[in-house]
Amino acid sequence: MCVEERIPLLSQRSRRRWGGPRGGVRPSLRSVGQEGSCGVFLKSLTLRGFKSFADKTVLEFEPGIMVVVGPNGSGKSNLVDAVAWVLGAQGPRTLRGGKMDDVIFAGTPDRPALGRAEVSLTIDNSAGPLPIEFSEVTITRTLFRNGDSEYAINGAPCRLLDIQELLSDTGIGRQQHVIVGQGQIDAVLNSRPEDRRAVIEEAAGILKYRKRREKAERRLEATEGNLLRLNDLLREVRRGLAPLQKQADAARRHGGLVSELHAIRLHLAGHELAGLQAKGERLRDQSHALARTEATVQARLRELDLAVLDAEQALTDAGHGDVADALVRVESMRERARGLRALLGEKQRGLARELAAAADEGVIETLVADAGGLRAELVAVDEEVAAAVGRVAEVEAAERRVAAELEAFEAGAPQADPGADARAVGRELAARGDALARVDAELARLDARADGLEARIARLGVSTGPSLEDSRRHLADAESRLGVAETAWRDATADVNRWQSRAEALGQSLDDPRSRAGATLLAGFEGVAGSLVDYVDIEEGTEAAVAGALGDAMSAVVVTGGARARDAVERLAGGDARALLLVLDERDTEVTPGATLAPTGARALAGCVRSHLPGLQATLTRLLGGYVLAEGGWQAAVDLAIENSDLTVMTRAGDRFGGGAPWRFGSGESATVTRAALEEAIENATSAEAAAQRAEAALGEARAVLGQTRETERAAGEAARAERERDERASELEAVRAERVGLLDAQSADRARIAELEAQLPALVAAEADAQTRQTARAEARVAIEERMRVAVALRRELDVRAAATEERRALLTRRLDEVEVRLARDPEAKAAAERYRAALERKAGAYEEVEQRLDGQMVRIEGVLGRLREERRAQTERANAAGGKLEVLRTERSALERELAETRERQQRREVEDAETRMRLEAVVERIRTEFDTEPATALDAPAPEVADGTTLAGRARDLERELRIMGPINPLALEEFDALQERHDFLSQQLEDVKNSRRELQRVIKAVDREIVSVFETAFADVRENFSSLFATLFPGGSGRIFLTDPADLLSTGIEMEARPSGKNTRRLSLLSGGERSLTAMAFLFGVFRARPSPFYLLDEVEAALDDVNLHRFLDLVHEFRDDAQLLIVSHQKRTMEAGDCLYGVSMPPGGSSRVISQRMRGEIVLD
Repeated sequence: MCVEERIPLLSQRSRRRWGGPRGGVRPSLRSVGQEGSCGVFLKSLTLRGFKSFADKTVLEFEPGIMVVVGPNGSGKSNLVDAVAWVLGAQGPRTLRGGKMDDVIFAGTPDRPALGRAEVSLTIDNSAGPLPIEFSEVTITRTLFRNGDSEYAINGAPCRLLDIQELLSDTGIGRQQHVIVGQGQIDAVLNSRPEDRRAVIEEAAGILKYRKRREKAERRLEATEGNLLRLNDLLREVRRGLAPLQKQADAARRHGGLVSELHAIRLHLAGHELAGLQAKGERLRDQSHALARTEATVQARLRELDLAVLDAEQALTDAGHGDVADALVRVESMRERARGLRALLGEKQRGLARELAAAADEGVIETLVADAGGLRAELVAVDEEVAAAVGRVAEVEAAERRVAAELEAFEAGAPQADPGADARAVGRELAARGDALARVDAELARLDARADGLEARIARLGVSTGPSLEDSRRHLADAESRLGVAETAWRDATADVNRWQSRAEALGQSLDDPRSRAGATLLAGFEGVAGSLVDYVDIEEGTEAAVAGALGDAMSAVVVTGGARARDAVERLAGGDARALLLVLDERDTEVTPGATLAPTGARALAGCVRSHLPGLQATLTRLLGGYVLAEGGWQAAVDLAIENSDLTVMTRAGDRFGGGAPWRFGSGESATVTRAALEEAIENATSAEAAAQRAEAALGEARAVLGQTRETERAAGEAARAERERDERASELEAVRAERVGLLDAQSADRARIAELEAQLPALVAAEADAQTRQTARAEARVAIEERMRVAVALRRELDVRAAATEERRALLTRRLDEVEVRLARDPEAKAAAERYRAALERKAGAYEEVEQRLDGQMVRIEGVLGRLREERRAQTERANAAGGKLEVLRTERSALERELAETRERQQRREVEDAETRMRLEAVVERIRTEFDTEPATALDAPAPEVADGTTLAGRARDLERELRIMGPINPLALEEFDALQERHDFLSQQLEDVKNSRRELQRVIKAVDREIVSVFETAFADVRENFSSLFATLFPGGSGRIFLTDPADLLSTGIEMEARPSGKNTRRLSLLSGGERSLTAMAFLFGVFRARPSPFYLLDEVEAALDDVNLHRFLDLVHEFRDDAQLLIVSHQKRTMEAGDCLYGVSMPPGGSSRVISQRMRGEIVLD
């Protein structure tokens, strides 16, 4: 588990917060520096996995002196390394390691190694000196064991450069002069002068100026390269402008004629398009008016159809109304009422008879008479019942016949609407007419389209020129030849430059030796022939050998005769001149070149040199005597030198062996330059110039051929596109023709169907009228059948009622007979029973009278209802007749409207055909505008009429322009474009060249300004540091003196800084002769002089006072206390007095097998350990 150690470092507020270590007033840094402290100080340092700090350790700071103490190896210096590392230290040696991942905790026997190290440094920015909008700035650096590294500012990932730029104005830079690590104090004295300068520059903030200067220099270098490239490009562009001028003029005139012809044709096409559009508008207006008429007629037809349907429905309803059913029901009720009335009368008559019978005095006789009468009456009732049953059977048979007749009548009625077929035929006729009109319009459109396509195909024609493939192949060949010509021209130009450069170099090489040998001073002097190289011819391939043998004599001035040589020397002696003279002895006899005897495998070197100057050949033979030229390589030359020690053996490469002189191997390139070589170079340069002129002419010819080939290729491309378009239009024409054939077939089918329907329509109309007549008759027949059915039903119901009454009477007679017979059987009791019976009969008679009165009332109401129903039946019949008449009128009106609709549609079809033809012509014009003029119809409509001469029409002017274009013949259409592009490129490159020159001047001004700023800032900073160093040295070495000075005061941009120190009582000024303590104090005088001149927010010192004795330690601590109020000082020390001077102590310890731990102690406080 990670242990977090938080060590709050609290300043000892009760101890000399504003005073010195022993009282008194300390000088403030603001009195010797520029502005004093920058207001930034460290707030905390967090370590996790860094070196010996395996656990997370947080150190919180406040301004003051902090001293880190602890035993050796506990990790004290690791705190200083952590600050240096998080601020961007890159070298492992800076962190006292061998490689960078040594900063990661490596583990102990008790703890495993960690995978990363992380350090965070929190800086107080409440005063705002850092250019960031945070009161606290936390800089974090993380290193993983796989080598990945991360930087962050307040948790946001960033670059090391961002951290360096953030801290650049605080005096903390890459040198990290504010961090003096263990053993680095002596490096200040041992460092180079330039390194000491870097410390002052970092403290003065010059690093940002250096970066700015380096950036400007890089841009300046890139600008120089751009300048060279632009000059080369401009030369190339200017060379190509002239040949294109004439071609561009011809192309410009051709373009003007084409533009005028295009404008005239476009205006004419727009005029035609406007006329067709106006005609189309008129046709559409007429078509809209006809469509409105057709819509009105169709609406009226729909209304008539609805009215016919309503009339037919009314006619049907007249024969199927509820009145007939109601009449049957009421008549049936009347018959029932009549039957009930008859039954009631029969009952009343029987009751009267009973009452009469009950009034007889002789009961027995009466009963006997009643029994006989009842039996007779019963017989009569049975006969009546039998007759009624037969009558009911007859009525039921008649009813069944009427029902069967009604069912047959209903089955024979037509199921469909008699006018549906006629209406369907009418609708199909209208649809077929519309379709036929559309077909006619489409045929007109296709005909116009076909005419347009045929005209377009005729205009395209057939290409007779070379094919596009051949043109492209010729273009590729022309481009290849142009590439070859350009390559030859560049090679020839390079040869010219090379030979001219060689001639210039050879001429200069000839002039320089002459000057050095005094040939210039002795020019024109009597007896002076000139330079030796002007009079010798050296065999090709042996120049290096001859030059190696003759040495400086190759540049000697040839003088004839000793007396003249003496005069020449006297002339040279008068001034400060040097000369090399080769004196020809007039007494020398001519010798044969190559007289020196040469061993096998070699030849005399003198034979390789020829001269026509009298006496010079003998002199050269004497100079080269004893020199031979080996035919082989250096191995053969070495063997010859060993075998012939008296000879000097030379190789063609200039190597020299033997002859008693030092051997020379690897002489390098020959420096021998002769007049012949110069003349050869001049001749070759002249030949190269002629070849370059021929190559340039060939290049111009290749470019002209390429232009013509491109024009041919363009024309072939146009022809190929025209051919493709012709094929496409031909295919489209075939499709149009096929579609037209299909439409003609459809037109024939529609017309045949229309003729068939028109033939069927009269018969269907007549059939519809007959059907309506039959329907009316059937309705009347149905009414009669229904009437007969109602009569049969009423009769049957009446018979049913009578049969029921008769049956009831028979039952009554049977009961009375039974009663009489019973009474006869009980004679003694008959009298009393008769009395009771009589009373009952009287009550029944009263009830019968009441029922009779009610039944009479019902009969009266039924008769009234029956009369009203019969009246409604008559009205219904009249309505049916009226509906039939109205239906006939509606049908007549509908036929007239249908004829009007047909005429309207015929006119509409003619308008549609004419409109289709107009649209086709309009489409053809639009397509021609888009194809030929590559523009939209709106542009053609708005195209103004070009001005033409009086008496000339636009069409005539167009013919004249076409004739002029044919006379001009083919031109290079790309010439104008290429010329404009090349001219534009020339202008652009010229502007770019001027911009680059301005940029170069601006960069040079920037560099000069930055140099002035660097010089100014460094000069001021160095003056402050120099003054502070002298003052501090005198403080640290009472009675001594020290100074720093510039190694090159004239070059303030790069001068280094040297240091002199002379302690009291010593005369030595060399730093190497100082003792260890003196060296430490001298280095600290320099560092603290820098600190005082350009203060930093904090300083870290790691055991810098280790070599000091008590006296010098006291002086060092006084110097430290001077910086106490304006900066934080973190000192790693083993010195007790240094510990006592601190505001707070850190104690660093490391248990065996563990990691570093830190405790802090407030001065006069308790120990705090978290």
